[in-house]
Amino acid sequence: MMRAVPEPQPRHIWLCADDYGISPGVNGAIRDLVARGRLNATSVMVVAPTFNASEAEALAGLNEDEKRVAIGLHFTLTGPFRPLTLGYVPVRNGAFLPLEGTMLASFLQRLKRDRIAKEVAAQINAFIDAFGHPPDFIDGHQHVHLFPQVREAFLSVVKEMAPQAWVRQCGRSIPLRSRFNKKALMLDMLSYSFRRKARAMGLRTNPAFAGAYDFRGEPDFAKLFPRFLHRLPPDSVVMCHPGMVDDELSRLDPLTTQREREYAYLGSDALPETLAAYGVSLT
Repeated sequence: MMRAVPEPQPRHIWLCADDYGISPGVNGAIRDLVARGRLNATSVMVVAPTFNASEAEALAGLNEDEKRVAIGLHFTLTGPFRPLTLGYVPVRNGAFLPLEGTMLASFLQRLKRDRIAKEVAAQINAFIDAFGHPPDFIDGHQHVHLFPQVREAFLSVVKEMAPQAWVRQCGRSIPLRSRFNKKALMLDMLSYSFRRKARAMGLRTNPAFAGAYDFRGEPDFAKLFPRFLHRLPPDSVVMCHPGMVDDELSRLDPLTTQREREYAYLGSDALPETLAAYGVSLT
């Protein structure tokens, strides 16, 4: 008599909504998806002007009866957001430099590591003040935590202040699969050094990352999402940006209506069907 072969267990992944705190419309969409079991992680922008105690309490309340969502810090170092620390440089009109300026300064070694370290510490402390505990994980808005100079200060402070948190690396599990995707290739290269430094310091990282794509031209998120799951190892991170557009979001970020498309897909019946088809679970 042949013994039945057990069904393979689904692979657990982190489906993480970035940018909680950036605006009420984004915050509400993320909380809705968490409550419906469509997300299991979100990272919080404590520097966002409208992030406050009530927004933190509403998110934390979703974990009151059971742990539904990992809550992380979305470390921010680019404009139009403003530093929490006095004396941070470089700035432009009191705000962080735009992404291009921050990246250029980091590669030219023109940032100041001590200033970055103080800003990382200030944002971790702001998170602890809001939620009453250190973040479950820490990542970076626009992936700034991977940049030269930034990563060294970032990892040192995380090791000191939140050593139990895992940190997001953004390298893919199959780098050559999208070898002509310039953004993904850049993230692969930056993540290689980041992973090595994190490992040397005893900090945990996710094994692989997916979810990066070109937001221009109204891409079809429903067609893109299944590709993110292809051969993804357990405990990998898939990044997403669901939300509803409001005046605050439009003022702060160019990524607007695509957030609504992501929100619609993640809230639809297609998401659980796709996760099941690829043998992936959020629980």
